[in-house]
Amino acid sequence: MKEDTSTVTTKGQVTIPSKLRKALGLAPGRRVAFHLENGKITLEPVRDDITAAFGMLKSQRGASVEEMNEAIAKATVERFRRSES
Repeated sequence: MKEDTSTVTTKGQVTIPSKLRKALGLAPGRRVAFHLENGKITLEPVRDDITAAFGMLKSQRGASVEEMNEAIAKATVERFRRSES
């Protein structure tokens, strides 16, 4: 199997070969994560949607839908009052 190669620039940048970018669905501006294990580097696309953050934060207690709606309503009223000032 033919290897794809790239050269490291003075800024530490490399170009990911086009067939690998296509295979990973990488478009300009897309973020990637690098992993180093046993002297080998791997990369993977970073999920930029909200589901990527699921489970990252832990809460001491939950909130009911009613509590969340009440907090949203309160914040909306406060924002409206500030905009009138």
